Amino acid sequence: MKILGIGNAIVDVICKVNENFISENNLIKGTMKLVFDEKEFKNLLSKFQIEKTVSGGSVANSIVGLSQLGNDVGFIGKISDDNLGVKYEEGLKKEKVSFFYRKKKEKLPTGTCLILVTPDSERTMCTFLGTAGKISEKDIEIESIKKSEIVFLEGYLWDEGEPKKAFDKAISNSSRVAMSLSDQFCVDRHKEHFLSLVKEKIDVTFANEGEMMSLVNTNKFEDIIEFAKEIKKHLVITRGEKGSISIIGNQIYEAEAKKNLDIVDLTGAGDLFAAGYLHGLINNFSVKDCLKKGTEMSSKIIQKIGARL
Repeated sequence: MKILGIGNAIVDVICKVNENFISENNLIKGTMKLVFDEKEFKNLLSKFQIEKTVSGGSVANSIVGLSQLGNDVGFIGKISDDNLGVKYEEGLKKEKVSFFYRKKKEKLPTGTCLILVTPDSERTMCTFLGTAGKISEKDIEIESIKKSEIVFLEGYLWDEGEPKKAFDKAISNSSRVAMSLSDQFCVDRHKEHFLSLVKEKIDVTFANEGEMMSLVNTNKFEDIIEFAKEIKKHLVITRGEKGSISIIGNQIYEAEAKKNLDIVDLTGAGDLFAAGYLHGLINNFSVKDCLKKGTEMSSKIIQKIGARL
């Protein structure tokens, strides 16, 4: 197996909203908010006309993208044996992704993410993790990890307690680890831990410019470059219209963003960028071509609704 993804198994529910809805509900555009009360989440969900429902989750989206590019991949994510859980597993199998988790009836339902798309195509997310956030080290299958060239983790999954133990088990049994910082909300919430992971345990880190600036506590991109050179790791940073950059040790590689695209929905842009980049990495592309493949994949996904090609 080329890559094994471990992340939140979330069913995405995509809805279109106006700009006022974001401010009226005290949401921050372009970020993710966790909703911990199931009733509150269901009440929020009832307000919308659903555009699309699809099996999602950040790393799961990347893994599906990798499968669509012809790679042998797998995924571990915690679901319940409920209607959404069954649909989630079926969605992965349809995309030829091996699913290394045996579902059972859980106290909490399968996780759901409400993706609110504003007229400018930006997405703001409200997530009820459900049982996805309860992943533990018992859910991590060591044999599948050892058979993988790279294990790909997501910052959304990291939390104190059992999820942290699951992370530690995956990292300690992996030959090579990649991780997405996922969201500035995650970085702000777990900054000290994320810094430690990026510096000491993660081989390849994916982030956007805002997430990296938060991690390094700066508003200057030059400081991110210096940080990357100092820790001598492999950092891949997306910068929107400014393109993307990969820093490996003291070497810097850049790629331009594609211009004049008909942008419909930014959901999954980072996920599919990571898929394209990792595809290049495991198939021995040059770093420049890894960036180009990531750009190609992210450019395709933002021209359609949802995070799956």
